[in-house]
Order: sequence, then structure tokens, then C-alpha cells
Amino acid sequence: MIFTLNLPLRAVRRINLQHSARQIIPPLRTRSLFSLFRKAPAKPESQPTLSQDNLFHPFSRSPFPAIVARGEAIKSLASCPVCASHHHHIHDHAKAQPREVAFECPDCGWPTHCSEEHWRADQDHAKYCSRLREVNEDEHDLRSGRRLREFELPGPQDTEAAISFSNWDVFWYTRNFPSMDTERSQRHASKLLTYPITIGSVLHQYSALTLGNQRLTPEGSRSLAALRSTLHGATGTPETEEASIDKPQMRIFILGARAESSLPPHVWEQLTLLFPAALFHLYFIGPQVSLPKPPAPPSSSSTSETTSETASASSTPQEETPASFPPTKSEEEKPVYLPNVYEPPTPAPIARHKRTRSSIERYGIPSYTVPYTPQLTITGMQCNYHEVLAQFQDTFDPYTDLFFMFSPGFGFPSPTSISDVTGEPLLQIESPAEWGPVLPLLLATKCPIFVTGFSPADVERDVKSMSLAPGVAGEFDWVITPGENAFGSEKWEVADFDPRVMVKTNWGVWGIRGKRRDVRERSVFGF
Repeated sequence: MIFTLNLPLRAVRRINLQHSARQIIPPLRTRSLFSLFRKAPAKPESQPTLSQDNLFHPFSRSPFPAIVARGEAIKSLASCPVCASHHHHIHDHAKAQPREVAFECPDCGWPTHCSEEHWRADQDHAKYCSRLREVNEDEHDLRSGRRLREFELPGPQDTEAAISFSNWDVFWYTRNFPSMDTERSQRHASKLLTYPITIGSVLHQYSALTLGNQRLTPEGSRSLAALRSTLHGATGTPETEEASIDKPQMRIFILGARAESSLPPHVWEQLTLLFPAALFHLYFIGPQVSLPKPPAPPSSSSTSETTSETASASSTPQEETPASFPPTKSEEEKPVYLPNVYEPPTPAPIARHKRTRSSIERYGIPSYTVPYTPQLTITGMQCNYHEVLAQFQDTFDPYTDLFFMFSPGFGFPSPTSISDVTGEPLLQIESPAEWGPVLPLLLATKCPIFVTGFSPADVERDVKSMSLAPGVAGEFDWVITPGENAFGSEKWEVADFDPRVMVKTNWGVWGIRGKRRDVRERSVFGF
């Protein structure tokens, strides 16, 4: 301090300025070599709207408008189950008319009865109340905003690891899916993957449908052997993409497609990852097939540029326009919920992939094609099968082609066709407006036809109808005998017109093919 005081005033100011400069100028930041490989800090996950212990809500008090709207739809469609036998509010000579449901069960949250009195009087409600509560919580969980890790699908399979098709649990483990910690996660994942994995479990060489458990017939063994020669490489060779270079595409025609056509392409890619040495082309054909959203209109900033180039663009190939697909309603005009009454509604338009191309010029009907990966191409056609039959009629090959129909409803009455003899509705398998003209054409190809059903009764109903349809009865061989599908959805689907009606998507599976009649040479001499 004494030394500083003896300095001249100018020197003291210089020392103070240097000291203040050292305080203002920040030191240079250094970065070590190893910090270059350090990962960036992960973004914090958003907080879910509902916690896992707060998933149960009555439909009318749900925080999600879609669930509230579904409750209102059920109240307008479903009838009270108790009113059918107790109608004190109607005279004896009048025809009994059950009242619509209005009371929500406090245990499951669904509108199930017309009043609390009838809810207490219904002794059968306890049989399905727990299932309804399970569905209630599942629907709220899907909208809760939590990270759905069960929807994070794995990539390519290790060539040294075999996949087991015994059941969902073993499949998820051998296929390296994220751990399914709860039954709810298993239900969500099984509903998402039931369509592609059902196909894969039937076609794969490690399928659980075998001659030993009598699900596979000798005729079916020959049909699947032909398909597997295209799906898999030669014995002892690795299953890699390089092995598919000289192979033809495996064409899978999914007829009567509805919800399966609205699945994102990366979900269907899980089918191709089961067969690394095969190429796939999926055809969704049906009047309820989902089409992509129309292309986005050009922005206002590019309008002036495109106007000046109109003359030169007229001589060049035009890009697809919104006219290639039917116009869709705006978001404001779409209902919050569409009730599922007897016939599933047409799924909403799917997201438009960057590789989506219109195929209306090729097929002459509203259609699109997505070359999603080198291994997978998807084509959707919004039409009936007979409208595009001429495009494929002479190209079917039992080694590369097969048909799949998910819950086609062969045994249900036709809503449009009536028998001229009895005056009653025809079965859909006989109706000329539904499956009547289609199945004989499919059997004539000699390609395998696989069918699923949503319940044991549905499978039995469809199988029995096969013996009644002209051109079908006696004209097919069994490929897979009717039975339970190990890869059906584990989630209950509840009917809006009656909450007591519950089914599981793709509960059962069976398969047929056109009958083959071998020609035998008869000897001239009868020895």
C-alpha cells in the first residue's frame, strides 16, 4: 500500500485501467479433445396430461373431446338391456321399445343403462364391466401425452438371431422390441402390429402353424413351400438384402382393406424386416381404402413465379394435382368421432409421404403408390376387386402371389342383395355386389387365400358360408385349418350400438386355395 501511494497519479490510473480491463474481458473458452464426442444434453420430455393413476374418467367428464363425443354417440345408438324384459312405462298391448342408454356406470364409465335403477337390476353387467373399464383406461392412456415407448419399433434383425412366432411375448423378445412392462402396453402394441405380423407369422419358415399341431394341411404345406422359396434364401445362406437382387417381388393383395390401409408405412415395414431376402409389393384394394391427403397448395410467394412459367411448363410432364384424389373435408367440418355402426367407417385420409405418387392414370381408379423402401412398395386402390382384375388376371403365380382378407364378413347378410326365392337377404359370400363374383376368381388363380375373423363365432360363420356359396363349395382345399391366431390384437373393441358386444381384431385365421385335380393316366389293360 505504501508503494502504491508513492507512485505518480498517472501510473496509478494506468494500473486501475489494466485491472478493470481484466475484469471486463471474459477468458477464452477451451474445449478438450474428449468433449468433442460428448452427447448433447437430452431435451426434457413433456409432462403428460394424465398420470398413470388418473386414467379412469366417465365418458361425459373425459378431458378429451373425442371420448365425450363417443359417449354421446353411444347414447343415441345403444338400447338399455334391461328394458327388453321390463317395460313398466309401456302398456301391455303395445310393442316393447327399449329406451336409449343415459346412465353411466360408475365402475366402467360407459353409458350402459337408461337409469340407475336398471343398472342396479342388471345382474349380467358385472360379467363385462371390467373389460369396459379396461378399454376406458386404454383410450385415455393413448391420449394422455406420455411417451409411448411400445410404438418405438425396432430396426433390421440380426442375421444371427432367429425370430420366434410362438406368441406375442416371445416375438417381442426375439425381435428386440422395447420392454413391455405393462399389459396395457402389450395391448397397444398388439393392436398396432396385428395386421403385418399376422401375415408374417403365417408365411415365415418358423411359423407356429405346422403339420404337427394340425393347423397346416399337406396341401397347405406345398403351397407355403412355394411361397417360402421366394421369401427366404437357400438353406445355409444368410438372410440379407443382397440375396433379394435377383428375386421377383412377393405380391400380397389385401382385399376389402379398411383400417389396415391407414397404417403408416413404417408399421408395414416391420413385415419386410422379417424377410430380409425378399421384396414386397402390398396392394390395398377396397371401396374403403384410405387415400393420401391432397398435395399442399403452392404458397403465395411462389404464385408469381409459377405464373410466369406456365407456358414453358405446359410442354413438361405435370406433377400430380389434388384432382388425382377425391377432395376431403376441412378439419373444421370433420366430426370429432364417427360411430362404428355395423359397417366400419372409411378411415380418414392418411399422411402424404414424400414419395407418394398418383396411380390413377395406370389403374383408372383413385389410387396411389409409395415406393417406401427398396424392399417395400405400397399401392392403394379405392375400388372393388373386379374393377382392377384385368390389370392382374394373367400374371398370378402361386410362388409369388397370395391374398389376405381381414374380417371380410362372408357369413353376414348382404345390405343390398335379396334372394329371389326366399325374399331374405343373401349372404355376402353369395351377393353379386359383395364377395359373390370375387371368390371364384381368386380360387381360379390357385394362389393361397388367408382369412381372419374377430371372434370364434365370426370364424365359424364365415367357414359355414363357404359350403353354401355357388362356385366356392367343393372347389377349394384347406391350407390352414380354422383356429386362433397367436398374433391377434389383445385389445377389446367395443361396439357403439351395444357396449356388451366386444371383439378382438384378427382373433382367428384360416386359409384355402383353389382345388387342384391331378390327372392320372389309366392303363389300357385292366391288370
